[in-house]
Amino acid sequence: MPNKAELKKFFRTSSQNSMSFKEICKFYNIVDENEKESLKGQLEKLIEEGYIFKKDDGRYQLAKGNLATGIIEFTRSGNLTFVTTDDGEEIAVPIEKTNLAMHKDRVQVQIIGKWYELPEGRVTKILEHGIKRFVGVFQTRGQFSFVIPDDPKLPYEFNVPVEEINGAKPGMKVVAEITRYPSLKKSPEVKVVEVLGSVEDPATDFPTVVVKHNLSVQFPDEVMEEAAQLPDKVPAEDIENRWDFRDDVIVTIDGADAKDFDDAVQVKRLPNGNYLLGVHIADVSHYVRQNTALDAEAYERATSVYLGDRVIPMLPFKLSNGLCSLVQGEDRLVMSLQMEINKNGDTVDYKVGNGVIRSFRRLVYDDVNAFLEGRPEGDKLEDLAEHIYLMKELKDILRENRRRRGAILDIEGDEVQIILDEAGHAIDIVARKRGESEVIIEEFMIKANETVAEIFDKAKIPCIYRIHEEPDFDTLLQLKNYLSAIGVTMKLPRQVHPKVLQELLEKTKGHQLKNSIQRLLVRSMKRAVYSASNVGHFGLASEAYTHFTSPIRRYPDLIVHRLLKLYLERNGQISKKELKNLEKYLTKAAVHCSKKERNADEAEWDYEALKKIDYISKHIGETFQVVVTSITKFGMFVEIPEKYISGLIHVSTLDDYYYYDEQKGMLVGKHTGNVYRIGDVLYAKIVRADKVRMEINFELTDEKVDANIDMEENVKSNEKSDGTTVKQHTKPKQTSNPKKPKREGVSNGTGKNKGRSSKTQR
Repeated sequence: MPNKAELKKFFRTSSQNSMSFKEICKFYNIVDENEKESLKGQLEKLIEEGYIFKKDDGRYQLAKGNLATGIIEFTRSGNLTFVTTDDGEEIAVPIEKTNLAMHKDRVQVQIIGKWYELPEGRVTKILEHGIKRFVGVFQTRGQFSFVIPDDPKLPYEFNVPVEEINGAKPGMKVVAEITRYPSLKKSPEVKVVEVLGSVEDPATDFPTVVVKHNLSVQFPDEVMEEAAQLPDKVPAEDIENRWDFRDDVIVTIDGADAKDFDDAVQVKRLPNGNYLLGVHIADVSHYVRQNTALDAEAYERATSVYLGDRVIPMLPFKLSNGLCSLVQGEDRLVMSLQMEINKNGDTVDYKVGNGVIRSFRRLVYDDVNAFLEGRPEGDKLEDLAEHIYLMKELKDILRENRRRRGAILDIEGDEVQIILDEAGHAIDIVARKRGESEVIIEEFMIKANETVAEIFDKAKIPCIYRIHEEPDFDTLLQLKNYLSAIGVTMKLPRQVHPKVLQELLEKTKGHQLKNSIQRLLVRSMKRAVYSASNVGHFGLASEAYTHFTSPIRRYPDLIVHRLLKLYLERNGQISKKELKNLEKYLTKAAVHCSKKERNADEAEWDYEALKKIDYISKHIGETFQVVVTSITKFGMFVEIPEKYISGLIHVSTLDDYYYYDEQKGMLVGKHTGNVYRIGDVLYAKIVRADKVRMEINFELTDEKVDANIDMEENVKSNEKSDGTTVKQHTKPKQTSNPKKPKREGVSNGTGKNKGRSSKTQR
């Protein structure tokens, strides 16, 4: 019976070959069953040490170094996966080298080569399964029952033993708990733990997304107990030794349905002609102390998640909507940043510290926009006219300052408001438009975040930065080719400055494919993430940027507040040992918060996609005017303008055999000579809307329709005072996010054929 050292030598000398257990037994003449069990134990220990790994076919092979651990993520196509390592690096893993790992598993991976610009690896060991439960559709086939996951990244049918069906009926959406993971000999198995209802029932949308993305809806009891012990109002003793701004005209500006107000602003004109911009941010760190259950849960969540008309908050509502929220007329503790800004938009002086405010007025975006546009709805703000006009004046200066330095300004994304009826069905989709007030807050928050980041950068003190790296040249080349296909020329220097992309946006402002161009530009850039290393922010053309302005809903902002307080308390003097510990903590926190943010984004995308499919499913067979946004060898992706609803016209449904001209980006009919290009305006009818697979299919039609066709049977027409007609739905409720719109800068994020970028990139 070989010992561990002998086994290691055996694998070193057989390094080029994999060996089955039977072959190893034969080599050592092991026939006794007890010795075989002992040998299996030795092999398992070598696997745990990362010295060898077990291949998909059950054979053992030497792991030749280059080992890393991380989370594996499958693509929707199913032929490639990526492992994001603990250090934030990415490794490509072909599907045949995943060694039975599943989406979201924590794995050990061995780097074995290159895949384009990324290292290529193979999974050597599954360290921990990441998905314990999933949502799927219960089905039967003969005497057998199984659950098909909604998520195509789980490419299995999971068997359900008869005793674990739990009352599910075929076609129902269920929550399944995995009881056996895939192996070489056995299929995966689950038990049904909850029956959600019919696939088409909108009530299943929320739990579907919650389970799929492993979101925590309820707070643990110990967290709620700690929150309950906090005061309902700010005690007088907490106000002592703080800057007192309670007599200043300080306002919040948010959406009509917002409840968590974490920033308030003020603008004054100084005697020297400069501007004083005050940005006051809720002092969450005063209440959420480190090493408490409240803080541990906030760190784990890392961000609030907004699913239509519901929010899964990072903090209990007593804090997010109460004690920390900067509500009108109530004393609130804040971190106050006051910046003196000259007429060129440069910050010439600033001070930051602990403050207390009493919000003078809660303003709403729509009202401020109406006031600035001279509409009657804004008349209620006449008493604040001087302050609002001054805010707009400073906004224009700050925006022009960013334009001069080359920041990308004009991507608005394709965010929508989804109107629901009382049952939760989507009855309308309205494009979300930004007005002057949204841009005012955006510019003020950018300036505050940059100023705070520069404090740490100049002092050489660790911070958690918001970074956005330069895009890869190859991805921008794809953008250039796309633009060329629709007749737009783009200069592409080797060293790309964001100003090049801003000029492109200005050039294509009136193009009918403006939204598609913006979306592709977004996807051509890297995703903004958190990092302990400052590499700047490409999209904002900023040398240093952080997140300081939303500690109620983002954990990195809470970290920055704590760092600011440490910096102020120590007057910038922090020991080398403490700096080293801080850097280590921030590196770990940055990776964690970036992952949680991405998960929250994907949950929001999925929820919105479900509601869009719910909406369009009521219009199967109806015809819409659509725009071709992408051409592939298997068909055309098209979009209904304004609704931002995308789907596929499959090549098999066309009237000819079409071949794909990849260089020109078009489909060409072999017999008819018909050509379909990006940007073509077509008429297509809805033929399929699948909530399980989140897919919408169109077919071309000769029938023409009014692009603004009234698509609702329950729409009433009401006449406005000016004689125009407005559509009104019976008992609607809006799912426009109860949070503020994304606040800081360029809307250039990545994600699922959607803009959504204002958050992901800034």
